Amino acid sequence: MFELDHIAVAGERLEAAVAHCEAALGVAMGSGGRHAHYATHNRLLGLQDGLYLEAIAPDPAQPAPGYPRWFGLDAFRGPARLDKWILRCGDIKAARAAFPQAGEPVELSRGDLSWTMLVPPDGMLPYDGLFPAIIEWHSDAPPGASLPAADLRLSRLIVAHPGAAELRGLIGGWLDDARVHFATAAQPGLAAEFESAEGMRKLV
Repeated sequence: MFELDHIAVAGERLEAAVAHCEAALGVAMGSGGRHAHYATHNRLLGLQDGLYLEAIAPDPAQPAPGYPRWFGLDAFRGPARLDKWILRCGDIKAARAAFPQAGEPVELSRGDLSWTMLVPPDGMLPYDGLFPAIIEWHSDAPPGASLPAADLRLSRLIVAHPGAAELRGLIGGWLDDARVHFATAAQPGLAAEFESAEGMRKLV
């Protein structure tokens, strides 16, 4: 079975991704770091219920890798937006066997964090990037457990796509999370709704 691990806002520049998160949620993003394997960098924000938000972009301070970056970041264009959702599993080999379209296992690390993620060879996840990325953590305290949690609780994650029913059929048996909704729509996209002390906040 899968659990929702985190959601990610992508940007052509990290500053744009961070600004987009902060404007939508009214909370400052925390620190992050660099991913040497994919030449990307991020900043993070802890959320309620063991979730977190990631802002991520290519890192111009690192040499470009000789292979596609994860999350389709090489092809990302336009304003920063909520672009990926990431599911946590306890057995990445079983996940890969069930979902070969999710990609090949890649061993990754940042600081004292280590994990394996399924990444397609071209970096592009199916369903216009809306097939969830799948991760297995090897750290005792991954970000969802170690980050201080902002006063933001995810109430709904809406996965909109022309093939939403098919995507629901693929993922539904592996994910039991009432917060995740699949919506048939002409335009693919993600939207996250949060409860906060100031009322509902929406991130798209």
